[in-house]
Amino acid sequence: MIDVTSLDTSSVATNIPTQLIAPKIEYSVAMPNPESHLFEVTLRVQGWSESVMDLKMPVWTPGSYLVREYAKHLQDFRSTTTGDRALSWSKKSKNHWQIETNSVSDVTVNYRIFANELTVRTNHLDSTHGYFNPAALCFFLPGFEQNCYTIKVVPPRPEWRIVTTLPAVYGEENTFAAADFDTLVDSPFEIGCHDVYDFEVMGKTHQLVIWGKGNLEPESVIRDIKKVIEVEAQMFGGLPYERYVFLLHLSGSGFGGLEHKDSCTLNYPRFGFRNRDKYDRFMQLVAHEFFHLWNVKRIRPKALEVFDYEQENYTPSLWFSEGTTSYYDLVIPFRSGLCGVKGFLHGLAKEITRLQTTPGRNVQSASESSWDTWIKLYRRDSNSDNSQISYYLKGEVVSFLLDLLIRAKHGNERSLDDVMRLMWQQFGQANFAQNNGSNKSGSDTITGINSLPSEIGFTPEQLQAVIESVAGVDLSDFLARYIDGKDELPYDKYLEPFGLQIAIDQTNEIPSLGWTLGVENGREIVKFVEVGAPAQLAGIDAGDELLAIDGFRVNSEQAGERLKDYRSGDAIEVTVFHQDELRTCRVTLAPPRPGHYQIVPVEQPSSIQKQNFTGWLGVPLSKL
Repeated sequence: MIDVTSLDTSSVATNIPTQLIAPKIEYSVAMPNPESHLFEVTLRVQGWSESVMDLKMPVWTPGSYLVREYAKHLQDFRSTTTGDRALSWSKKSKNHWQIETNSVSDVTVNYRIFANELTVRTNHLDSTHGYFNPAALCFFLPGFEQNCYTIKVVPPRPEWRIVTTLPAVYGEENTFAAADFDTLVDSPFEIGCHDVYDFEVMGKTHQLVIWGKGNLEPESVIRDIKKVIEVEAQMFGGLPYERYVFLLHLSGSGFGGLEHKDSCTLNYPRFGFRNRDKYDRFMQLVAHEFFHLWNVKRIRPKALEVFDYEQENYTPSLWFSEGTTSYYDLVIPFRSGLCGVKGFLHGLAKEITRLQTTPGRNVQSASESSWDTWIKLYRRDSNSDNSQISYYLKGEVVSFLLDLLIRAKHGNERSLDDVMRLMWQQFGQANFAQNNGSNKSGSDTITGINSLPSEIGFTPEQLQAVIESVAGVDLSDFLARYIDGKDELPYDKYLEPFGLQIAIDQTNEIPSLGWTLGVENGREIVKFVEVGAPAQLAGIDAGDELLAIDGFRVNSEQAGERLKDYRSGDAIEVTVFHQDELRTCRVTLAPPRPGHYQIVPVEQPSSIQKQNFTGWLGVPLSKL
């Protein structure tokens, strides 16, 4: 993502085959009344020769695996030709419009998009800025996805600037060109009075673009972002771009990130930078999205090699694309010096705790979670923790164990880093060089406009083969049990060679009901009930309003303290409103649950264990 630059399209026009520049596809995006949250979009297609024109809007965007039905925000559709003469049209499906062109060569389509959802994968427009993802704003013409798309932005005020990854078209104000529809989708736009901070890493241009106010200190953040970039670039042997932008939205309570090939969009709480834990979480988010430059943007599962924007794209490998990336969003800050070895192991222990306290780990495997992301991960309900596990979380922890397995087998001479590098070499780097080698000057030109997407997707079998080639062992049983299966992870088996083990915090003295409580609209609500737990056996459901324990009023903050007065096996009365019906349920308390999992040294580590630990983390085991 870059600020507005100049591109002389005449320098590349001779390289574009005739079939790719006919028809000519141009977008214009205006926002004359930003307070209305409506983008006004004009699509002009010139050189059309068919009797009908099909227009389709994506239902999802790469990197966010949920059908979001972007067409639901479209209104006021209108199609015309020269002289503003109306053309008949009809809607064929939820995201498919068809225009009766009768071989008219010049077609203009006008429509408006409502944009009042501030996330990294949607659109947002108000009096302070405009932000849009082209997948949530632009149609594609089936059969012409490889054509060049141009897009002109019309800001509502002269002081509003434009930021996008796309190169600007020479001689045309605020107009940008995308080599194909995939590139357009991969290029979000920020329009407004944002702050822009330029910096350089390894000879490449970078920008931090910030919309919103908060307690972020740009100089400190840029210093730490540089460290993250350098560590990841060293791991993969360079940076696969000429320019990169971190686009940061400071919001009230939002959180998220979405990766692109030359940028990422981040959403973070505006006052989340002073507290050290919150700051570390932000740097993890940065490390995660930047790692996606390689893992998933260029090292893709086969199912994502060519995007189908109209329906789900199924793959069992998101545990690697997202989960392994989540493991490295802990590793990279540690290697960057942003946290110490204790902080790194504490972060891993927190993730292990999350996994081990989620009952759904016994119901759904990591590969099944990857496959079903479209209907489960982003569509949580009161039973989600009982029936599913996040491929981010399970994949992260399994990647950690794979790293230890490889390191122990080869005395830290090999690691999961080598898996990532080999995946890059086989599925990303060679094709990247082949499709981008013509742009030697580094100037703003459209390169690869003749070529199809450069990525070669990997299959689960190819991924396994790469991991096994690095590990030097057959991993069929490991993957069958811990990725495709639901066996409990044997932490101590893989930690032991490094002089470490799992310790479970047993200091929790509160007997368990197997529920999670929270406040909702001023009411004390049961948010989750674990399957088979005392609360469920007594008939308490998620959504019930908690009123009292043994006849005394209690809220969610007090409940844990009240339960300290009881012991496992005691029977108590819990009073709730169940669908507005007053109920008193008799509950027999279960033993306290383990509170936290920790990674700690074994009592008497051997010299080999000490050596392995130092070879892994670079400090003596005694430092723990």
